[in-house]
Amino acid sequence: MNKIKKPFHKQDLNFVFGKKNYTFMFIGLAVIGLGFILMSGGGSTDPNVFNPEIYNFRRIRLAPALVLIGFGIEVYAILVNPNKK
Repeated sequence: MNKIKKPFHKQDLNFVFGKKNYTFMFIGLAVIGLGFILMSGGGSTDPNVFNPEIYNFRRIRLAPALVLIGFGIEVYAILVNPNKK
């Protein structure tokens, strides 16, 4: 029997984003991760004892601001044009 082979089509192997986009994405992920790390902790080993450290500046103001800034960097990384010079 004669088997006809279909030609292979070369797929376009270009990435969706450029190197500049991915660089900003990794920076944004690092900032978000840092924000969540700063937000952690402050708990107490004894549930009957209140620890006021949970309401300090780092956990209430700084860490959420870093997370929001990181999400802003992610939006910028998606919208930036890598081909613009």
